[in-house]
Amino acid sequence: MRYSDRGGGLSAQERERRERLRFRAADMFAGEIAPAQVARLLGITRKSAYEWYALWRRGGRAALASKGSGSGRKLTDEQLARLEEALEEGAAAHGWEDGRWTTERVAALIAERFQVSYTARGVAYLLDRLEWTGRFRLPVRRTTWRPGRQGGR
Repeated sequence: MRYSDRGGGLSAQERERRERLRFRAADMFAGEIAPAQVARLLGITRKSAYEWYALWRRGGRAALASKGSGSGRKLTDEQLARLEEALEEGAAAHGWEDGRWTTERVAALIAERFQVSYTARGVAYLLDRLEWTGRFRLPVRRTTWRPGRQGGR
C-alpha cells in the first residue's frame, strides 16, 4: 500500500504503524469480521476497510504489506548525470530535426537509455529538480480564445 502525503512521504515509523494496522485488519478479515465492523473497531474509514478487504481476498496478508518509501526517484545519480550529458548534446543529436527538447522527447530518451518510464509531467518535475527548466525552451501550452467565452481577449 502507498499513501501520498504533501510532505513527500511517510517516515519509516509511520509506514510501520500503518502496516501493523492493515495486518490487524487482515487478522479480523480472517476471523470473518465484516469490513464495516473492522472500520469501526480500528477507527479507519469504511472505504479503506473495503479496499484492504479486496486486497486481502486477492493476495492475503502479504497484499497489505508496505511497498516502501515511495521516494519517487527512478534514476540513480549516475543515470541523472548521463541524462544531463545527453540533454547537453541537444535534441538534434538524438534524432529530432527541429532540435527542440520537449518533455515527451526527454521521456522517450529516458526510456531508450535507461529503460525507465516517465510521464511528461514526471519529466517536467525531474527537469525542474535538476534545474534544467530554464536551460532550454519547452513548448508552452496556450489556451485558445473562443468568441462568446468569458475571460477571453
